[in-house]
Amino acid sequence: MPSFRYRAVAPGGETVSGIMEAPSERAVIDILRRQGSQPLSADPADKPQNILELLLGAEFGRRRRLGGSDVAEFTRELAVMLSAGQDLDRALRFLVDTATKTHTRIILTQIRDAVRDGSPLAAALQQHPASFPRLYIGLVRAGESGGMLAPTLERLADLLEKQRALRASVVSSLIYPAILLVAGIGSIILLLTQVLPQFVPMFEQAGAALPRPTQIVIALGNIVSNDGLYVAVLLVVLVIAAQQALARPGPRLWWDRFTLRLPVFGPLAREVLAARFARTLGTLLQNGVPLVAALVIVADVIGNSAAEAAVRRATESAKGGAGLSRPLQQSGIFPIRTVYLLRLGEETAQLGGMSLRAADIHEEQSRIGIQRLTALLVPVLILTMGVAVAGIVSSLLLAMLSLNDLAQ
Repeated sequence: MPSFRYRAVAPGGETVSGIMEAPSERAVIDILRRQGSQPLSADPADKPQNILELLLGAEFGRRRRLGGSDVAEFTRELAVMLSAGQDLDRALRFLVDTATKTHTRIILTQIRDAVRDGSPLAAALQQHPASFPRLYIGLVRAGESGGMLAPTLERLADLLEKQRALRASVVSSLIYPAILLVAGIGSIILLLTQVLPQFVPMFEQAGAALPRPTQIVIALGNIVSNDGLYVAVLLVVLVIAAQQALARPGPRLWWDRFTLRLPVFGPLAREVLAARFARTLGTLLQNGVPLVAALVIVADVIGNSAAEAAVRRATESAKGGAGLSRPLQQSGIFPIRTVYLLRLGEETAQLGGMSLRAADIHEEQSRIGIQRLTALLVPVLILTMGVAVAGIVSSLLLAMLSLNDLAQ
C-alpha cells in the first residue's frame, strides 16, 4: 500500500504532519476528516524532498503557471458553469476549449484529465501548487466535502477579484510617482555628469576660490562620474543583504512592526492588512471552515510576521473559548474598526458575514488612503526634484557671478 505525507490542522488548532499508508490521496483526506482534522495537503511520500532530489527531478525550461488574473477568471467561469447545472467534467472541457493561452490550456487539460480519472478537483489542483495556493485548494476541498462546490467557487472568485482589484489600485496609483522619481533622478544625474563637466575647466583656469555650494556640487559630480558604477554595485549588494536579513524571523518581525508604525504609510498598511485578514477569514468561515482552522490558514497567508503573531495569539484565545477580538485589540496592529466589527460578529454569531463587511470597509478605506498618498507624493516629489535641480543650477550661476566680479 502506498504511503502519503500529509499536513493538517488538528481539532485543537495545531498544525500536524506525518506519513500515512492509504490506497489514495482521497483516502488520506477522508481519514483525517474522520479524525476531526482539517486537511491541508496530501502528497506521495516518495515525492522528492531534499534539494538534490528536487534538482534531479526538476523540469528545466520555462516554468508554466497560471497568473493571478488567469486563476480568478478560471474560478469565476467554473462557478458560473456549475451554478448553471453543468457537471464538473463538461465545465472543465468548456474552459479548456475556450482558453486563449497555450500554457493555460495545458494546465486546464491536466486538471480535467485528473478529474476524469476519478481524482477530486482539490487533488487535481494540488498537482499545480505554483498556480493554486494552499488557501485556494483548502477552500475547494471544503466545498467538495460539503457538496457546495459552486457557491464556494463563487465566494473564492469574489476573494480573488477583491484582492486583485486592491493590488491593481496600489500599483496603478504608484506608477505616476515612480515615473516622476525616475525622471527627476535622471535629470540630476544628467546635470552632474554632462552639464557640470563643461564648466569645471573654466573654473579651474580662473584659479579663484569657488563658493562652497559650487564646491559641493562639483564633488558630487565627481563621485557620480567616477564612482557611480561602484555606488550602484554597493546599493545592489546592500539590497541583497537586506533581503537575506529579512528572510530571518527576527529582523523580519522588526521590519514588519516598523513599517506599521510609520507616520503616513503605517495607517495605510494597517488598512490593507485588515482588509486582507477580514476578507480571507470571512471567506473561510462562509465556506464552513471551523474558526480555529481558519485562523491557522489566515496566519500562514497574511504576509506580515507581526500580524501573523497577533493572529496566532488570537488562535490560542479562540481555542480556550475567549474569542479573538480581545487579543487582536491588544496587539495594536489592526484598526479599532476591525476589532469592533469582529466583536459584533462574535456576539451575534455572524462572524463570517461581519468579517466580509469589515473587509469591504477596509478595502474602501485603503483605496481612499492610496489616493490621498498619491496626491501627497506627487507634489512632494516635484518640489524635491525641482529644489535639487535649482540648487545645482544656482550653484553654477553663483560661481560664474563670482568669477565675473573677480574679473571686474
